[in-house]
Amino acid sequence: MKQTSEFRIRTYGWQELACLYNPGVTPHTAVKKLKSWVEESPGLKQKLLEAEWKPKKRLLTPRQVEVLVTHLGAP
Repeated sequence: MKQTSEFRIRTYGWQELACLYNPGVTPHTAVKKLKSWVEESPGLKQKLLEAEWKPKKRLLTPRQVEVLVTHLGAP
């Protein structure tokens, strides 16, 4: 997997990644924001599902993280 600037593509917890994308807010708020981006961003949820993402899972595989970073940019 490739790396984007200083951000490393690897397995992340959903909350961990959400906090990287939304620093300065509570973890709960960060998770809600990331989930809303997935729902609102055209095609993102479908691409995650194709990468075998399950909405209730707490871990994101490197492939799923790469889909997010490709779509949203690096945190």
